[in-house]
Amino acid sequence: MNAIFLLGLVLLGLMLLVGGAQGISNFLALLANTLLMILAVILMAGGFAPVGVAVVIGLLVLAVTIFMSTSHVQVATTAFVAALLVMAGVVVLVVGGTWLSHTAGFGPEDAEELEGYSLAIGVNFEQIAMASGLLGTLGAIAEAACAVAADVGELGAAATPAALRAVQETIIGTALNTLFFGFFGGFSALFIWFTQLHYPWLQVLNDQLFVGELIQVLFAVIAVALTVPITIWVAKRRA
Repeated sequence: MNAIFLLGLVLLGLMLLVGGAQGISNFLALLANTLLMILAVILMAGGFAPVGVAVVIGLLVLAVTIFMSTSHVQVATTAFVAALLVMAGVVVLVVGGTWLSHTAGFGPEDAEELEGYSLAIGVNFEQIAMASGLLGTLGAIAEAACAVAADVGELGAAATPAALRAVQETIIGTALNTLFFGFFGGFSALFIWFTQLHYPWLQVLNDQLFVGELIQVLFAVIAVALTVPITIWVAKRRA
């Protein structure tokens, strides 16, 4: 029994214990999204436009994540509408930000691992970076949209401006911390490598790998910051 299978069983057991039937639905959503991500990679490798694939797969991922994460139709519908609006804006942000950053492709730190392999694989790495940037924001968008829609729904008549402001502050604060801790945790090995090789700070801040990863996180942070007020606006319009 390998580690992935064992941890998957542990996750399934905990989701069943904590969430019951809804926990099983969430686990199935995770499996479905995994298959969608694999399909996205296959389509991109097969020659389909990466950004177009990311948009289509992104819509499916949002639908699966949101509608399988809650049994409340009103909450799910509100979250999905808000997520679509945010995704439309994020597409423009990701395409423009990736094009301006010039961080697509591999950095010099990847040279040793790529030695002996050909990069002439017929794939536009800039479009791949745009697609990954868009797909990387979907989880944050769906999570924030569902959380806000559920909170506004629970507040009901008590959804005063002060209460809604408290919801915004809480969800944005926790989401941003989660994203940044995930970034620093996943990038800690490279940080140690930079430190051991005595990279100057200016060189780190201009390193292709570091800047590329940081921009990906900033895309998700901006997406969350947009999702919260937009979801509140949609919920109030649908009330």
